[in-house]
Amino acid sequence: MAEANKKVQTSMDDFTDEENFEQLLKEFDKKDEGAITQGVIVAIKDEEAFVDIGKKSEGILAIDELKDAGGNLLYKEGDKLEVAVIGNRNGKPLVSHKKALRKQKVVEFIKNYTEDDNKILNVKIISKNKGGFVCVDDEGVEFFLPRSQYLAKDGNVIGKSLKVKIIKIDQDEQSIVVSRKKILDDERKKRKELVSDIVEEDKIIEGIIKKITSYGMFVDVGGIDGLVHYSEISYKGHVNPNALYKEGDSVSVKAIKYDKDKKHLSLSIKAAQPDPWKEIKDSLELGDTIKVVVSNIENYGAFVDLGNDIEGFLHISELSWDKNIKHPRDHISKGQELEVEVIEIDPNQKRLRVSLKNLLAKPFDEFVKNYKVGDIIKGKVSSLTNFGAFIAIDGIEALLHNEDCSWDRNDKCKDLYKIGDELEVKIIKIDPENQKISLSIRELSQSPVQAYIKEFGIGKIVKGKIKDIKDFGVFVELKDGVDALIHKEDINAKDMEELKVGDEIESVISFVDEKKNRIRLSVKNLKRMKEREVLNEINNNDRVSLGDIIKEQLS
Repeated sequence: MAEANKKVQTSMDDFTDEENFEQLLKEFDKKDEGAITQGVIVAIKDEEAFVDIGKKSEGILAIDELKDAGGNLLYKEGDKLEVAVIGNRNGKPLVSHKKALRKQKVVEFIKNYTEDDNKILNVKIISKNKGGFVCVDDEGVEFFLPRSQYLAKDGNVIGKSLKVKIIKIDQDEQSIVVSRKKILDDERKKRKELVSDIVEEDKIIEGIIKKITSYGMFVDVGGIDGLVHYSEISYKGHVNPNALYKEGDSVSVKAIKYDKDKKHLSLSIKAAQPDPWKEIKDSLELGDTIKVVVSNIENYGAFVDLGNDIEGFLHISELSWDKNIKHPRDHISKGQELEVEVIEIDPNQKRLRVSLKNLLAKPFDEFVKNYKVGDIIKGKVSSLTNFGAFIAIDGIEALLHNEDCSWDRNDKCKDLYKIGDELEVKIIKIDPENQKISLSIRELSQSPVQAYIKEFGIGKIVKGKIKDIKDFGVFVELKDGVDALIHKEDINAKDMEELKVGDEIESVISFVDEKKNRIRLSVKNLKRMKEREVLNEINNNDRVSLGDIIKEQLS
């Protein structure tokens, strides 16, 4: 016992120099002056019992200590019982039966204590004094916890349970001193050693998931909590921990970092597993066709699972040859198995991109098989631009340019149509190299020029009204919807200077471009024609003199 006391005494180095331990014990026991003694109940009156303890005055005992839980008296006058003096009132000693019983338990505890009993005790605080706190264990044994060994704010501590270790046993005072600080110090030391082993050994260890949060999981590894960030759970990238694990699950982890200042241990589940990206480095190539399962769908694409903790990305543009997909969910669903083509693989960056449309027939190829230039087909307006409209036909988009939507050069597609309109169009060009298709609506009908030329062909003399005058020539309106150009080369400069908008002008048709709906006129050709007519008239009528002809022309 002496050796045990000596060993426990050494633990008292945990106290600070300014703390007088003997004084603390006096604070603890100043209410408990006197040893346990046997007394006799001599009287029971009201709320008190008077006990003969062999002194000049009987001791006063609270009657509640003589009752059971139901309020029934367990003793009567003349009964003997152990009591302990706990103070005095007006010169009369105050005694306690319960205190005597606890004292007996303390004596019994000390009697059986050995130096091997350096165990952790579970106690509850039942009272406090200037020096510290009085605690009891489940057996009712009383302990003293000095404030310096508590390491926490007092607050409302009565009834609080905590773990402690014995640091001193005093047989003479029948007192047991305990410490919470000792346990915390031991735990810190153990934690430091354990963390050092975990980090330095760089080995895979088993842990238990204690708590799951939105950003990761706290895992207990040998009494130490470490954080597995959600980015360290799987090689797929950031995953939802709740979807894969539950609290209490056992997981294999590896320590990847320890912050000594913050005492923060970072763990990784994926680091404890083989890196699947290394496995596919030599087994997967661009252009390979693989089977995947859709694991998650976003508005910009879908993530697909290869089944070996690797996730690839299927962008919305790689779902279909249709460029007007609103959302991936319109084409695929979560959990669906797909065959896709590998279009990008970077094991170093852990990036894999796949394509679904590459394994589908190209709409342009199918279109070329079914249609040719000159075919008349129907399609719907899918989009409108400043230069024309795109028409959706059998999965492709063909262009209807503004100049091909109408014979009127001022017409524009965005003014004539709206998205969704169904139009009948003619294929006017197929460009296999650039995979482009050009359409026309105006070629479905006869142009105003074509109709005009049927009545007035090349070489015919026509009259029109001047519509506009430019540096390069004069625009003439021949009739509604039919305009023509007299180039400055086809009119005398002097005559052009005298012309003004609204004047009527006579000319001859010199050139027609039916496809572009254009007519060119010439004033000079008209003059030449008239000169030839005059000469022909001279040649055909010898009776007419040259002077007469000139006179007629001058008139």
